[in-house]
Amino acid sequence: MHKWYGIYSNILYMHFSEGFYRLPESAKDAVSPKNPWKRLLKIAGYTLLRLVGNIFKTVEHPCKLQSKVWLYVVSQNNYDSLKFIKEVLPDAVFVAGQSKDIGRYKQVVERISLRRKLLYYYKYLPLYFQFLKYKKQSTLRFFDVLYDATGFYEVYLRKLQKYKPKAIIFANDHNADARAMLLAAKALGIKTVYIQHASVSPIFPPLAFDLNLLEGQDSLNKYKSCGPVAGRVELIGMPKADAFFQFRNRHSTIQTIGIGCNLMDEVAAVEQLLRQLTSSFPNLHFILRPHPRDKRNFNTLASISPSIHLSDSSTVATFDYLRQLDVQISGNSGIHLEAVLLNVWSIYYNFNPQEKLYDYYDFVQHGLVDAAADGPSLAILLRQHLQQKPDVYLRAQYYNGTVGTPFDGQSSELALKLINDFVVLNV
Repeated sequence: MHKWYGIYSNILYMHFSEGFYRLPESAKDAVSPKNPWKRLLKIAGYTLLRLVGNIFKTVEHPCKLQSKVWLYVVSQNNYDSLKFIKEVLPDAVFVAGQSKDIGRYKQVVERISLRRKLLYYYKYLPLYFQFLKYKKQSTLRFFDVLYDATGFYEVYLRKLQKYKPKAIIFANDHNADARAMLLAAKALGIKTVYIQHASVSPIFPPLAFDLNLLEGQDSLNKYKSCGPVAGRVELIGMPKADAFFQFRNRHSTIQTIGIGCNLMDEVAAVEQLLRQLTSSFPNLHFILRPHPRDKRNFNTLASISPSIHLSDSSTVATFDYLRQLDVQISGNSGIHLEAVLLNVWSIYYNFNPQEKLYDYYDFVQHGLVDAAADGPSLAILLRQHLQQKPDVYLRAQYYNGTVGTPFDGQSSELALKLINDFVVLNV
């Protein structure tokens, strides 16, 4: 029993941490509904559609999984972060859990069957009571997250024993299924690589991969604050940004402003700012971009003014959105860094101030972005720079290890050499 708890407390490290529990409900709701009845409904739906539904589906293609380098992904953004490897490494194959939503790439990833996951749910209640003993508040709040995680480790252990991948490359280090795959790989001695795909939070698990390819010093410092760093660490910048290096913004004036919002942002606050900005700057263009997982209706906001257009994040890649902009406005989002890498002036604007998460990623503190406290302040800031947009990409040096160096725009090459040497030497 204690062994089960040790494995699953590691798998659920972030979601059962004190830091995650203290996050505002808008952040936690994306993982687990605030209403306990909705959590129970979520469990019922998961049981019927996933656990039982998976039994009747055949999804694995053994010949495509056997002895390959697995690129394990849990989202569309993960796929975008690792696709440069697939283009060069012949033995690489994208892999995801059965029924995992990979956005526009859902038809092109190989799937791991989770049929047998149902067989391990006899562990759920014993695990629940163990978690209740050690992490009572988190267990009562996130019992549905524990339910979802149950069985991943056992299934993945069997799959790795069967298919024997040469190595597994991850772009996520904190989701339950990714951590289950990591722990299963470590138990079997399969080498693991981690490529950072988004900004790091201080509530992430300690690094535990054999090779850790981080973007820059900020990420390394934050991971050190999370706990001991295991494995080799290299600072390689952001490979997925390489293709857009040539599109760094060279405009001297501001013509197009983007607003990127996520699930933590209040729609009313976004609407209020759009009304203020379109009124103050009738000659500018505005692009509103909700997060891919944000299913709220933003069409009414687009109708505020003919100068507002919606960017569909499910079909338009982040950098394709950013290359249209001169200014990017967001709250707590990693998109600030991506914007600055393209020399797009990025401004922090808190769309949910009552939840006390100001500058969650420390972008303002470390000078990556400017900040505006309210709509009028933002309008003044923009007006001061309408005819002289600042060049900002060098502000990203602390966050990106290649900016301003001879390897600027060549992160993919650095990563591929390190990965190729690692895989070849460790087969």
